[in-house]
Parts: sequence; structure tokens; C-alpha cells
Amino acid sequence: LLLVESGGGSVQAGGSLRLRCAIFGYAYDSYCLGWFYADPRKESESFEEREGIAIINTDGSTNYADSVKGRFTISLDNAKNTLYLQMNSLKPEDTAKYYCAALVRPVCGLEPNEYNYWGQGTQVTVSS
Repeated sequence: LLLVESGGGSVQAGGSLRLRCAIFGYAYDSYCLGWFYADPRKESESFEEREGIAIINTDGSTNYADSVKGRFTISLDNAKNTLYLQMNSLKPEDTAKYYCAALVRPVCGLEPNEYNYWGQGTQVTVSS
């Protein structure tokens, strides 16, 4: 399974971005999917220290971290094998490198150490 993120960039506070994660080798009923970010204040690059933002299970149900509820929306286009993260009302503290990840299970949590596959990440910078 290969995951490739895109859509990051620089935006002013209050703006929006839409991240995309192209998924290669994907069977939609086998994986749950999530978005994570790496806190830029942490020096470690370990995937275990990334923080979960949003997940979507194989039945389409979703879950979000409290910090992004009402602002971010995760969605999946099975026909395009693409996972999205719509990010609205962005804040400077949302600045981070964002990663998509996949888990070979029908139901995901927000803990990064559960996930089997990771993309390379895409940078989001929000200025005040």
C-alpha cells in the first residue's frame, strides 16, 4: 500500500486548505484511514509522536480530535482511491506537517502506533 499526500501550503489564519491522500493498492473495505500531524515543536520525527486528527472507518463513520471538531472534515472517495481532509478556519497552531495513514482493520483510533502504512507528509503553514 502506498500513500501520497498533497495539497499543503501557506495560508492566513481563517483560511482553508484541502489535503489529499492518493492511495495505491487499496481495497476500500479492508482499511480504515486517518490524518495525523507532527507537532513542529517536537524535535523527534518518530511516527509514534504524531497526533491523530481525524479517522474514517470502513463503514464511513468518522471521529475527530477535539481540537479540530467543527473545523476539519475527513472524507473518502472510493472511486478515486483518495482520502481528503478539508481544513477550514485554520489557526496558526494548526501549522504542522500532515500525514495520512492506513490500518488493516475496519475500525481505527487516533493513536498513531496502531497504523501500518504512512505517507511522506505535506506541510501546512498558517500565518497570523
